[in-house]
Amino acid sequence: MPTPILMPALSPTMEEGKLAKWLVKEGDKIASGDVIAEIETDKATMEVEAVDEGTMGKILVPAGTEGVKVNAEIAVLLGEGEKAADIAASVGGKSQSKAAPSAAPVKEPVQRTPPPEEDAKPAPQAAPREERRTQTAATEAKGERIFASPLARRLAKEAGIDLGSIVGSGPHGRVVQADVEKTKTETPTATTAAAAAQPAQAPKLAAAMPDAEIRKFFADDSYEIVPHDGMRKVIARRLTQSKQTIPHFYLTLDCVIDGLLETRQRLNDRAPTDKDGKPSYKISVNDFVIKAMGQALQMVPEANVTWTDEGMLKHRRSDVGVAVAIPGGLITPVVRQVETKGLAAISNEMKDYAVRARARKLMPDEYQGGTTAISNLGMYGIKDFAAVINPPHATILAVGAGEKRPVVLDDTIVIRSVMSLTLSTDHRAVDGALGAELLQAIKSLIEEPAMMLV
Repeated sequence: MPTPILMPALSPTMEEGKLAKWLVKEGDKIASGDVIAEIETDKATMEVEAVDEGTMGKILVPAGTEGVKVNAEIAVLLGEGEKAADIAASVGGKSQSKAAPSAAPVKEPVQRTPPPEEDAKPAPQAAPREERRTQTAATEAKGERIFASPLARRLAKEAGIDLGSIVGSGPHGRVVQADVEKTKTETPTATTAAAAAQPAQAPKLAAAMPDAEIRKFFADDSYEIVPHDGMRKVIARRLTQSKQTIPHFYLTLDCVIDGLLETRQRLNDRAPTDKDGKPSYKISVNDFVIKAMGQALQMVPEANVTWTDEGMLKHRRSDVGVAVAIPGGLITPVVRQVETKGLAAISNEMKDYAVRARARKLMPDEYQGGTTAISNLGMYGIKDFAAVINPPHATILAVGAGEKRPVVLDDTIVIRSVMSLTLSTDHRAVDGALGAELLQAIKSLIEEPAMMLV
């Protein structure tokens, strides 16, 4: 039997992706480990390697197709001795039920819609009830289609009854209205128990204004519709989830950074150069902030946490994500174990991340996870702002621009370079006092940068 090639899950959270490019064509010989396609997720473009060897028999999902679900069939691989004629049986199998709409169309058995009175008419030769119940449950377990009339489907949905648990008495085992009504009458306690077994649902939030209602506010010729790409959809979903499920709490303070700027200048001036005169590193203010954040989490370990309903995850390492703007959105590569790295190493790692992020070449393990994050808009002249927490983090630090401001020292007004920091915290995990302790630790390191070099 030909082997289906499935849309791979390139990260634990991936649900769908874009099949950007096929690197092979039908009829090509393929060895295990050959790169056969490029897949775009919301964050990166990744290569897909063949697991088995054989001949590319048929490509089911064309290059450029978006929204291909994970585990959908995207192609069929022929093994030794198999022919193209064998593909039809493979494509028609149960795995095709998971294929994305963009895959090659597969004809389902044609089912005649019965007249209304047929709904109530029992099949003349129905199998024994328990036998048919077993068959129906097996059908559901295989992921195959359960035949039911539209009315029966609607009634079952309203009553919270699983169609797979109903024995169909209509033609060919079709579930009809009478079957749903009978199930409701016969097993009310079972239905109630099943509903009680479901996990508690979060309260429903008010629905957003429908697209059609929004468009009514604007003349038809005054705008164009630019469809959302995968990245923008994921950003919208995750940040909406963050603001709806995480109780944000905000703390802001100012740091005097004249000492940091002087230290940065001295370090950069003393950077070793290669034979072409290029310095081995060029440390930025943001690199100091990353180091300060990582070290402060070690000084205040109670804030280096992640909330879960079962218990608090208390992290041993300071893995700091840093927001990087890329076309169409942003991505947050993670600098791992910041507490163990020097400023030069952090600087070079971030430069590499930024270049590959804009080219969408980061691997999932380079931008997933982390114990906290930093968002810096100082380069845009933003004085201060509050960032949205990126789940599952419990904190995120928003960094504003360094600017000359009047500061009172010993009852005297002097001009100093000042930078505002705002810490957003998940108040379930890091409350106000703990957040303030963490922010003070960050401030102490930024204002005394030599402490980061110890």
